[in-house]
Amino acid sequence: MSRVQKPGPAPSLLRRHLVIGSVLGGTSLVLSACGTTMPGLSGFGGSSGQAPAGPTPLPDAQGPKGNLRVGLILPLSAGGNVGAAAASLKNAAELAVSEFNGSEVALLIKDDRGTPDGAAQAAQEVIAEGAQIILGPLLAPTVQAVGQVARQAGKPVIAFSTDASVATRGVYLLSFMPESEVDRVIEFAASRGKRSVAAMIPDSAYGNVVASAFQESAARRGVRVALIERYAGPTVDAGAKRIAQLGAQADALLLPVNAEGIGGATAALANNKVKLQMLGTAAWEDPRVLQNPGIQGGWFAAPDKAGYANFAGRYRAKYGSDPVRVGTLAYDAVFLVNALYVKYGAQAFSDAILTNSEGIIGTDGLFRFRPDGTNQRGLAVLQVNNGTATVVSAAPRAFAPGS
Repeated sequence: MSRVQKPGPAPSLLRRHLVIGSVLGGTSLVLSACGTTMPGLSGFGGSSGQAPAGPTPLPDAQGPKGNLRVGLILPLSAGGNVGAAAASLKNAAELAVSEFNGSEVALLIKDDRGTPDGAAQAAQEVIAEGAQIILGPLLAPTVQAVGQVARQAGKPVIAFSTDASVATRGVYLLSFMPESEVDRVIEFAASRGKRSVAAMIPDSAYGNVVASAFQESAARRGVRVALIERYAGPTVDAGAKRIAQLGAQADALLLPVNAEGIGGATAALANNKVKLQMLGTAAWEDPRVLQNPGIQGGWFAAPDKAGYANFAGRYRAKYGSDPVRVGTLAYDAVFLVNALYVKYGAQAFSDAILTNSEGIIGTDGLFRFRPDGTNQRGLAVLQVNNGTATVVSAAPRAFAPGS
C-alpha cells in the first residue's frame, strides 16, 4: 500500500483515490475518496476532526470480533531477522486495527514457522475459521504455498515478499519491489539529460531482478544501455576497469548496492578514476551508504520518508521499540482491506477492485496492484549530499493516464 492530511474532504489532487493517511499528528486517521472509482469512502476514522480513544491492546490470536475475518500469516517462530520482522509486522497490523474507529477487522494470526508446510497449514486453518482474505506471509516459498491453498478456496492473498515470481492473479505483493525503484531513477536520469547509462550490479538474486528491470526501463525511457557489469567479490575491480574504458560513452552509472557492498564497489570505481553521475535504488537508504564518499551527489529512488516517520512514532509509543522498515506493509494492508470491505462488502476483494488502476495512497505513498500480482509504487528521487538524502523529485500523487 507521506501522507499527512487534515480532516475533511479529500483534496482535488487525490480525486478518485482511496486515501490512507495519518492526520492530527497520528492521533486519528482518515480514509476518503471522491468521484466514481471508489465513491462513498469519505468520513471514516478522523474525518470529524475528533481523535479516537487510545489504542486498545489486542490478543495474540485474534483482534476484535469484527465482521471481516482476516488471516495474518507470518513466520513468528523463525529465528534471527526473519522472526524479528514477523513480530514487527504483527504489531503493525494490530496497530492498524486499534487506530481505525469502528474497525470491521478480526485478525486470525497464525505462525507459518518459516516453512512452506507450515504456511499451507496456516492457510488451511484461517480459511476454516472464516477468513475472507489472507495477509502475508513474508517469504517467497511460503507465499507460494499459501497461494496454492487460497486459490483452491477462492480467497485472495496480499503478501509481503519481494520475489515477483510468486505473484500471480489473486496473490498480490504489497512489498517494496526493486523494479519500481529502478524505473523511477532511470526515468529521472533521462529527464536530467542522461542518455547513456552503464550499470555495475552484484551477481545475486537481487542483482538479477535489477539488471532485468534496468534493461526494460532503459528501453521504455529511450536510454542507451552502455554496459552491464555483473560482479562477485574481487571481480568488482575488473568490472570497474571495464566501466572506466567506456569513457564518454556513458554519462551515468547504476550502482544498486547496500551497506555491505558499497565500500568495495566505490573503492574499485575510484581506483579506476570513474567519474559518472551515480544512480541507486532504495538499498542506498542506509546511513552507512549515504556517508560513502563515492556516491555523494548521486540519485536514488525510494518511498518518501514522512509517512513512515509518522507511523514509526505511533508504533514506538505503543510498543516501546522501533518497527522494521517493512512494518508499514502490514499496517496499510489492514487499512486497505477494512476500507474496501466497508465500501464494497462481499465484492471488496474481487480482482477488479484490488487491481484498480487509479492507485491507492498509503503510508509510503502511491501504489497499485497489477493484474499479474506485482505492484507499482510512486516513489521520490533523492540526492545524496554530505551524508544525507534530500528529495529532488517528489513522489507522484497519481499515476499517469494509460501508464
